[in-house]
Amino acid sequence: MAESDPVTVVVPVGEKRGCPEDEKDDAPSKKPKFESDPPQQDEMDEPEGDASDGEEDGDTFANMMKHGLTELDVGILKYVSDHEGFSGVLKERYSDFVVHEINKNGKIVHLDDLSVPAEAEEAQEPEQQPKECDLLTEEQKKQLGELQLFKNKEGNVSIEVLDDSKEKRTLVHKAIKNQFPGLETKTEEREGRKFIVAYHAAGKKALAEVKTTTAPRKHFWPKNRGSFCHFVLYKENKDTMDAINVLSKFLRLRPNMFSYMGTKDKRAITVQEIAVLKITAERLAHLNKCLMNLKLGNFCYKNHPLKLGELQGNHFTVVIRNITGTDEQVDQAMKSLKQTGFINYYGMQRFGTTAVPTHHVGRAILKNDWNEVMDLILKPRPGAEKEFLVRCREEWAKTQDPEAALKKLPNKRCVEGQLLRGLSMYGKKNIVTAFGLIPRNNRLMYIHSYQSRVWNTMVSRRIEAFGLKAVKGDLVLKGTTAHVLSAEEAENQSIHNIVMPLPGFDVIYPTHHIGEGYRELLTADGLDIDNMRHKVKDYSLAGAYRRIIIRPADVSWEVINYDDPRVSLVHSDFEKLENKPAPVFNKEGKYRALRMEFSLPPSTYATMAIREVLKLDTSIKKQTQLNTTWFN
Repeated sequence: MAESDPVTVVVPVGEKRGCPEDEKDDAPSKKPKFESDPPQQDEMDEPEGDASDGEEDGDTFANMMKHGLTELDVGILKYVSDHEGFSGVLKERYSDFVVHEINKNGKIVHLDDLSVPAEAEEAQEPEQQPKECDLLTEEQKKQLGELQLFKNKEGNVSIEVLDDSKEKRTLVHKAIKNQFPGLETKTEEREGRKFIVAYHAAGKKALAEVKTTTAPRKHFWPKNRGSFCHFVLYKENKDTMDAINVLSKFLRLRPNMFSYMGTKDKRAITVQEIAVLKITAERLAHLNKCLMNLKLGNFCYKNHPLKLGELQGNHFTVVIRNITGTDEQVDQAMKSLKQTGFINYYGMQRFGTTAVPTHHVGRAILKNDWNEVMDLILKPRPGAEKEFLVRCREEWAKTQDPEAALKKLPNKRCVEGQLLRGLSMYGKKNIVTAFGLIPRNNRLMYIHSYQSRVWNTMVSRRIEAFGLKAVKGDLVLKGTTAHVLSAEEAENQSIHNIVMPLPGFDVIYPTHHIGEGYRELLTADGLDIDNMRHKVKDYSLAGAYRRIIIRPADVSWEVINYDDPRVSLVHSDFEKLENKPAPVFNKEGKYRALRMEFSLPPSTYATMAIREVLKLDTSIKKQTQLNTTWFN
């Protein structure tokens, strides 16, 4: 997930809508990075779903999180404001967290147009508009309709072509694809008779068949049209990569044909720009007829894809329900957020949700202790987990047999499954090679998590020691180069320009005593701050610089009263397109909520801004305790 994306921090209750479920780039730089670099993804050590899947009730989930992390565990200790905090329920419903991407031109991305560009319509060849009603019988349409709606997901529909000719077959192929988006077709010959076989692009058997067939012929693509179709993706309660996997299966594409500027969290309504290579807007628009919780629009053609990190940030609309603060307390908190900002901590999602934090694994990798890496990932751990993971860990603890443990996993794509598969292939004496089977961004997540814990801890010490004033020995950036402030320079420097390093081989440290604190902390962890290069090149840390205080832009807020806790309190882009009325608030309503809006640059966490307002621990462990009480 992108760092400026929200995190799921509540027990999963409230709205839940279905969607066909199908099935992140985080590379260490060769030179120090700054926070405007591509947002890093922080997928936790969880194979299928997460705390927001809605599978556990409040009490079960609360029991699970008894062994989870709190903010104190990852160095999140300080606040910058002196207002009195108050409680509230964060993310009671996924529609309480709405994220709009801010593109590279500084414009907030909205879904407000579902039409296909006229250029795309003109580009269609005349024969692509057959008289479809004459080609398919009513019975065939009924069968195809059932196939499209997943009622016959693993099967197919065969249509015999009596008047066999290439032209006739082409018309039938197009008729099926135009009338039934999501279906794919192929021609088969059986005992001298020609059949057109339709199957669902997202079906497992269909996917297996697709892999064995020849690649489809390339569609006509006008030379004067940009090679990439850019569109706005609106999604509800779905991770960005899950959404792209759904689109890729419907379109029979590899997921890497899509590009984007940042990932967005699952438990939210999010709006972002996506680009795909040589797929028409018309074909994309067809998917709106059969997708759930996803909508595509604002189509246009361009000559370039999108790149991670090109976005300027994200705009958040957040509802915090059941607030206890008075209007005066709320105003004081929000004015402080607007004027001063918040400590730019790495949020809790950076460190995992189970009893084995991701930064512990990262520390073991950096220490080159691969037996500990294997043990931390695979050993049984306290707290509730998916039952198949519990069985897998128990089998591993009992037998140390990777193949036996692997058999306990229904899905082998999780981190545990990938590591076990590597161990069964290469043996337990080749853990480094076995660990390499885990996707690179997942492996790097562990060491970035360790860096983040160090950064959080040292920033807390910096705020404790010097407060919100720049001092001699602090660092600022001049271009991409860090500069140590003299006493005279510090007098004229704003705290909002002060940066602190993530540890690495290509950064410098503050020259006051906090800089020495880095060395002490890494030494206590068994690491040498002067030797951050690793035997495995991927795990060599160059380091980075990060602002210690962030001041949000476009901050606004209001306290609203309402009667029905089940209704959405935000008017979404899709609701506006559907001409649905905006929520109406009752001034005498029995429930109070804080509705706030703000914009953040990339690589910052919205939950840390909310933490500053509420002065509440944002960890799942603490929020679950609060929310379980409220919901009960």
